[in-house]
Amino acid sequence: MTGFTPARAQQQAETEAQMKSAISADSARVFHREFTREPHPAGSKRNNELADYIADTWRKQGLEDVKVLRYDVLNSFPKHVSVEMISPVRYRASLREDPYDVDPDTKNPNIDSAYTGLSASGEVTAPIVYAYSGNPEDYEVLKKNGIDVRGKIVLVRYSNPYSYRGFKALTAQQQGAAAILIYSDPAEDGFKKGKVFPEGPWGPESHIQRGAITYDFLVPGDPLTPGWASVPGAKQVKPQEARSLPNIIAVPLSWRDAKPLLEKMGGPAAPERWQGGLPFKYKLGGKAKVHINVQMDNRVAPNYVVEARIRGSEFPDEWVLLGNHRDAWVFGGVDPSSGTASMMELSRVLGAMLKQGWRPRRTLIFASWDGEEVGLTGSTEYGEQFADELKRKLVAYLNVDSSTSGSSFEPDAVASLAPLLIEVSKAVQDPSGASLYEAWRKSAAKPKTNEQDRNPQPVEDSKLVNTRIGSGSDHTVFLNHLGRPTVGLTFNGPYGVYHSMYDNHYWISNIGDPGFKYHALLSQVWGVTALRLANADVLPFDFATYARNIRLFVDDLKKNAGSKENVDFVAIENALGLLEAEGTALNLEISKTLASGQIDPVRATALNQTIMQLESNWLTPGGIPGRPWFKHMLYAARYTYAHLELPGLTEAVESGDWKVAKEQASLLQNAIVRNTELLRTGAQNFLRKQ
Repeated sequence: MTGFTPARAQQQAETEAQMKSAISADSARVFHREFTREPHPAGSKRNNELADYIADTWRKQGLEDVKVLRYDVLNSFPKHVSVEMISPVRYRASLREDPYDVDPDTKNPNIDSAYTGLSASGEVTAPIVYAYSGNPEDYEVLKKNGIDVRGKIVLVRYSNPYSYRGFKALTAQQQGAAAILIYSDPAEDGFKKGKVFPEGPWGPESHIQRGAITYDFLVPGDPLTPGWASVPGAKQVKPQEARSLPNIIAVPLSWRDAKPLLEKMGGPAAPERWQGGLPFKYKLGGKAKVHINVQMDNRVAPNYVVEARIRGSEFPDEWVLLGNHRDAWVFGGVDPSSGTASMMELSRVLGAMLKQGWRPRRTLIFASWDGEEVGLTGSTEYGEQFADELKRKLVAYLNVDSSTSGSSFEPDAVASLAPLLIEVSKAVQDPSGASLYEAWRKSAAKPKTNEQDRNPQPVEDSKLVNTRIGSGSDHTVFLNHLGRPTVGLTFNGPYGVYHSMYDNHYWISNIGDPGFKYHALLSQVWGVTALRLANADVLPFDFATYARNIRLFVDDLKKNAGSKENVDFVAIENALGLLEAEGTALNLEISKTLASGQIDPVRATALNQTIMQLESNWLTPGGIPGRPWFKHMLYAARYTYAHLELPGLTEAVESGDWKVAKEQASLLQNAIVRNTELLRTGAQNFLRKQ
């Protein structure tokens, strides 16, 4: 057990066994039903009631220092939304999803019609154009076909290739479009994939993928307090000065509502790869005319973050933070209520153990975030408010957005924590009866496209954990802004009802996780990971793995045209070689010392403090060029939320700005050297007179 002496490992195994045996799938089901009983978007009365429910439950469970923190942030609700084709025929989109008798929740009168969070308000009548995924290259195709989108309405889809709806909105705004409609094509998440709700996991014809279009890839959090916490009374910028606030009208559509628009689009035929799952030829448009009226209630109102602790017995000022967001677009069966249920089940069990006299060595913190769906809001405001403490005290942040939509374990982590997740997976059992590790390797080896490889090879351990971390969830502030190590845990499967009202208790109970076995398993994985970090003699980070991982990022970057001629990759690679060597040597010496059982607790504490500093050294105070809020030199996200490694350097290389590229390469090399020296000094101090 990495990081533990034999005696401590035995104690840890007993603690983990007690925790795992107490986790109950039936209890997780009860929690899940409570969180999916009513729609609860951020800022709603129900979501605020759930904040109080969580706080009260945590107090009853025995957790300590329970707090409800208030942030006054920009919320977004619809007052009026309508979409109507006025020529060549008249058609009014329903903007509603169909109820099903088998699922009474779909008849809940409190479900809002379709709207997009933080859409601009306005009214426009204009020709409509089909712009495929709404990425910049798609508008170039339109231009080559003689189509100018300025002043027009663009219809785009979720999304092949994937891009975040906020990037689609920003791109349309930059292209001069008057409004954007974003629809779910059955080729992506509907009947072309398989059986649809309520018989299967995919989206039926009326399903609507709600969502926000906040430009939080520029600055996450409350748009009116960019870079500082929106505590009551905080300074706020004017909306027109808010960099992350959209200035375009946006509405989501089901494919049923989009179908009449696509049928009457007119104009040139769309390229073959732009064709979708509907039974007619998609065209580029310009012939049909549409009227859109969107009136939003975008105003400042409270969001609430709930926090509770189990104070550490020996190192109360070293923290392991476990977080999940609470707000959902409707019921949030998968996103986020599966994660919320798993968190509450884990806190129930650890609270019961606390009442029996158990206590972790380091402090465990549970957090229920608010406003994630609007702009990663609650976690960002919390991170900004407590930035100084978190930079000093936070060992790692363990994020669970959704615990399960299926059975495939797909975690992510900074590379220094990837080996820990491999170890944890061997310590828990999959519902199949095998270890999670065995089930994970089998799932990861499955061919992803058309079963081309009938005999897939097992995946190497070094490739199991995703170490290419994008954005789009609550880890963002901790990793990208504060430089704290993060882990993300989830089980995935076919899931075509994302952000719709069909993402609910029925879908989870009958399709996504019958028996709630994976809810319980996620609680176990989350708990074991947290307890390993909370109780280890020496924190179980592997910096040799980190160095090798960064080398892969560099190898990818070198494939860009002109990069080798203009960037000194040799110096970076040499520095990485030294970092890997120091990490390997440190791993060996720690392992030998722990195995002997003879460890100086004072020196171990000092080494742990050194280990906790390393992630911070990847931060650059000025941030990456153009997006200074994002400060991590290894990790950021593209505007699509997709992963972006070595972000400052990569964006400079891709744009051919070799002056900035050389500056970013120098910063990266210096950070590698700084961390190498940190490991060398930490190892020397740890080994002296052990």
